[in-house]
Amino acid sequence: MRRLNIAVIIATKGRKDVAAALIRHLAAQTRYPDRVILSVATHQDAPTEPGAEIVVGPAGLAAQRNTGLVSAAGADLVVFYDDDFVPAPGALAAIEALFASRPMLAGATGHVIADGATGATIPEDTATNLCLNAHLLPPALSERRVIGLYGCNMAVSLSHAADLKFDEALPLYGWQEDLDFGARLAQRGELIQTTAFAGVHRGVKSARPKERGLGYAQIANPAYLMAGGHIPAGYLCRLMARNVLANHWGCLKRSAHVDRRGRTRGNWAALFDLVRGRLNPARAAQL
Repeated sequence: MRRLNIAVIIATKGRKDVAAALIRHLAAQTRYPDRVILSVATHQDAPTEPGAEIVVGPAGLAAQRNTGLVSAAGADLVVFYDDDFVPAPGALAAIEALFASRPMLAGATGHVIADGATGATIPEDTATNLCLNAHLLPPALSERRVIGLYGCNMAVSLSHAADLKFDEALPLYGWQEDLDFGARLAQRGELIQTTAFAGVHRGVKSARPKERGLGYAQIANPAYLMAGGHIPAGYLCRLMARNVLANHWGCLKRSAHVDRRGRTRGNWAALFDLVRGRLNPARAAQL
């Protein structure tokens, strides 16, 4: 098998300890990455953990990932992990084997063993144990074609991505910037979701933007992407409806881990702007 050059890009802001934990987990991989690129808006956001290159650029998830992509030029594969992700020990080895055997593969989303983004944050030791168990007893290998990628745990072939960039019109931590990037990448090669590599998304809640802004983005970003024409309108409409219903239902249940009331207020602010013809993803950063 031809050895592929792998760069891991981590965009982080205000969570040095969280990013440092991921760098330590990358050092424990059975196949160590050729480069670990930590993309930050200021040096104050960079942990002192050794083993990562620090690149500084504009703030925002899409912008920081683009800064990382520029720095990763020359790599064969780029792996994007959220700063609160814990990859299974064999994840990078499995990614390399997968892409080496499939020249037409443009991008892949791995298996998320557990996702704290939808509930309580998963402690690091719990996430580590889940990954170790998955490494010993992996799920049956399966895959399916997808129209986009899940940015917490995705790998991209730079021979296919080349000049492709994340859309910086989507501020804050993007919200569907990964779906849009993947949909455009799918026009250049295969795009899959696979159990070949895996990990745990801890869902750390610190240093996240206000939930009202996220609620606004849940409407504004899909509406913006709909105009781009790369993602089916029906899919985006279902995504918006699912989020709005989840937030309103969460208000009734009084969710302890997610500010559903804040998200609901953001949903309604976006819907009012939509009716008035003033809907703009950039406004999410102002709420």
